Amino acid sequence: MIIGACSVELHIFEVYSLKEKRQVIKSLLGRLQSRFNISVAEVDYFDTWQSSVIGFACVSNETVHVRSIINNVIRFVDLDGRVEIVSHEIEIL
Repeated sequence: MIIGACSVELHIFEVYSLKEKRQVIKSLLGRLQSRFNISVAEVDYFDTWQSSVIGFACVSNETVHVRSIINNVIRFVDLDGRVEIVSHEIEIL
């Protein structure tokens, strides 16, 4: 069993309240979960308007498949015009 985990630090554009931030993050997390079938959650910067860290994990029996899923998720987030990836950290177990 191969487990892939990734944390992605985000800058969120054009939000001026925690309510607006939560709408963007909730939408993004829902889209990621349904499209890629991964476990995903906001894991840091809960009370900061324009910053967030999301974490996600996937399980497979092949390292190549796990890396592919992680890269596709990062690419998908990067193409979302509402957020910008500041940094990301990948861990394969």
